[in-house]
Amino acid sequence: MTFKELGLIDPILKALADKGYTHPTPIQRQAIPILLKGKDLLGSAQTGTGKTAAFTIPILQQIYDKVGSGKGKRKLKALIVTPTRELAIQIEDNVKEYSKYTGIQSTVIFGGVKQASQVQAMRKGVDVLTATPGRLLDLVKQGFIDLGTIEYLVLDEADQMLDMGFIHDIKKILKLVPHKRQSLFFSATMPKEIIDLSKLILGDFEKVSIAPEKPTAERVDQAVYFVSKKNKAKLLKHLIDTEKPETLLVFSRTKHGANKIVKVLDKAGIQAAAIHGNKSQAARQKALNAFKEGKLHVLVATDIAARGIDVSELELVIQYDLPNVPETYVHRIGRTGRAKASGIAISFCATDERAYLKDIEKLIKQKIHVIEEHPFLSDEASEAGQLAANNEQEQPKRNNRNRSRNRNRNRNRNTNKNSSNRPKKQTAGRPNKRFNSKPKSE
Repeated sequence: MTFKELGLIDPILKALADKGYTHPTPIQRQAIPILLKGKDLLGSAQTGTGKTAAFTIPILQQIYDKVGSGKGKRKLKALIVTPTRELAIQIEDNVKEYSKYTGIQSTVIFGGVKQASQVQAMRKGVDVLTATPGRLLDLVKQGFIDLGTIEYLVLDEADQMLDMGFIHDIKKILKLVPHKRQSLFFSATMPKEIIDLSKLILGDFEKVSIAPEKPTAERVDQAVYFVSKKNKAKLLKHLIDTEKPETLLVFSRTKHGANKIVKVLDKAGIQAAAIHGNKSQAARQKALNAFKEGKLHVLVATDIAARGIDVSELELVIQYDLPNVPETYVHRIGRTGRAKASGIAISFCATDERAYLKDIEKLIKQKIHVIEEHPFLSDEASEAGQLAANNEQEQPKRNNRNRSRNRNRNRNRNTNKNSSNRPKKQTAGRPNKRFNSKPKSE
């Protein structure tokens, strides 16, 4: 099937041809016809499947069919709400590319920067607005944005919206948009909270779900190194020196950890930059642009900052710290192997992260290949072996102590139950084997 067979108009087909798009992805094939009919949609798809085009293209076509490329006074018609600045910028870039021959105007607003330029763009008039919740509500409150003219509402990355605590902001936005509208709701995962939220947003809707039984991208080769915490930095430098990746995205669990990784790499003569919530938007965007343009080969990111990273042909993703939420693993490795490209995802797993790895493998329903030989294996093996030996030595002691403790609890419980019927002499405790103590004399 081609995009033309989906019934798309010539201005959009021309824009897609400019980008080299010829055949729609599975989610695009399913979602676009539904949305062109004006139906609401609940979409679930793994990252990198072409989800953004699936919801922006039909919205742009419907707006064009209604108003054409007229240059009169514009009213805001479509609102796309997304959790992070990077993702908002990425979506706006796509909207501009797909709509460049339609005359449709769009802009993006987000926090972390001054609002003057964003206010100016809204005053000029736009058809499509992509926004993060906080800045959107700020500008609504100040009277710069009117959501009463919205005809199309998109809530993207809904699961992360909830994780970041945006549920109350979303409910406020729902009260400000017209009840009569077309609503689109996208989430990578569908826990109960997401289903409940979708019921607030969607009317008569259809559902599209792409490969839910395979949470990770099929074209991503996954592997894990067992390595001690102290040797993670050494292993990272070793992989960079030996593999020499053109583009490498490194994930850190914390902001401090991301900064520390960059410092270690800088000392080794490896240029890198970090993006996370404590960095200014200007610094984050500068680093991300340099990475996309190939001027920066190593980018270190936390999960919040990384959702909007969409780099074509991203070669390698390294999880310096394994996430404690298994779904986060799926989002991380989804930065590579996007669309038809292939990629590699490597994880570093310390002893105290083994439980996280087990949860991840349970979610993705597969065992991740363990690389059993590497320069720093001995330290990890020694550390893991010593820990296992200690556990084996301690386990019988713990079991004996637990059994003794449970016997004493049961005796005390029985003593308390029957104390009124027993002679006082029999209420004294028996010898405690744990401490080799004798019963107290009466």
